[in-house]
Amino acid sequence: MGTVSQFQDRLRPPARRIENEEEAISTARNLADTFRQQASERDINRILPFADLDALSVSGLTAISVPPEHEGLDLPNALLAEIVAIIAEADASIGETLENHFSVLETLRTQAAEDLKASLFARALLGDRFAGAAVADGTELSAEGPGYRLSGRLRQAPGILYADWITVALALPPSRLVTLYLSRNDEGVQVVDDWDGFGQRTNGSATTIAGAVHVNVDAIAPAPSSGYPTGISLGLLLKAGVSLGIARAAWADLKTTIDERTVNASRLGEHAVGIEIAAAALERAGRKLDIAQVNPVEAAMADAYFSASAAAITAGETALSAANALFELAGEASTGIGLNLDRHWRNARIHALSLPRDGLLHRAGDYMSKRNLHDLGTAPYSP
Repeated sequence: MGTVSQFQDRLRPPARRIENEEEAISTARNLADTFRQQASERDINRILPFADLDALSVSGLTAISVPPEHEGLDLPNALLAEIVAIIAEADASIGETLENHFSVLETLRTQAAEDLKASLFARALLGDRFAGAAVADGTELSAEGPGYRLSGRLRQAPGILYADWITVALALPPSRLVTLYLSRNDEGVQVVDDWDGFGQRTNGSATTIAGAVHVNVDAIAPAPSSGYPTGISLGLLLKAGVSLGIARAAWADLKTTIDERTVNASRLGEHAVGIEIAAAALERAGRKLDIAQVNPVEAAMADAYFSASAAAITAGETALSAANALFELAGEASTGIGLNLDRHWRNARIHALSLPRDGLLHRAGDYMSKRNLHDLGTAPYSP
């Protein structure tokens, strides 16, 4: 049975500012060293990492994707994905929370009016966390005064339990797609801790209940007209980052568990190469997304979307493969309950379920059938 969370009243110091890429990487690694220490215990006992998420916010790491025109850091997307992978290697649930948070900030950048962007990016710089969710069937939105009244439920989504701001994607009558921005402290907003997945056990997935919440018109942003919005592409890239982190965590535990003298080196090499391939896919997709953000024409945005799709699928398969290898190659040495090494497979499996793999492949096949493969990567440079 779910419980209604009251953690939105938690207080934390304002975040410090991260000034450059090197500081962002070092901050992520330092936090990862801390998160790693109790990650297994949190998973076993489902201890929610509120203190760890607050440390993440105060460090300034949750604000690194705020655009420079709003006093943020101009961080390449490949580096953003690598930072998510570093955190996810230490604790995949915290990594998935970042995945949703950064995706929402990109949607804010591309959709919202300037006043809304200025207001919410300022909150992000102070350390506020964001999470996005889709509406469940039966949710209603009705016009009321200078805005709308939202009633119903939002679907479970990672990071909701830890979020200060919740975004809602839905359609206004007759068929206008929009995004609503709700404060966790808005009257009528309740978050129910009802996640019971066997993996990603502390990722903050929860159901939001909107009890006739009033949303001002200035907290509503239109959806982009492109079929390949960069917010979706970034979400896929960061999903790949989480999977890469899980794969690296499984590999690290494999290395400490096996007797290398008794294992075929080519089997180890196979998984090491797979992880490197996934990392390369993230870097390529990140570069294409950089181009699409600077030059948001349809060809560039489509190219970034499909490259991010490939990275997400590749990294997801790599995470599952690495988690399986931990048991195939280490044997009985990996099966002790106290070691909790099965969490890597559980995390990889649950995280993979959030990726619409068949839909991505179908869309890629339909798109690529109309283009030559050797043209990919060149079209984004066209005006």
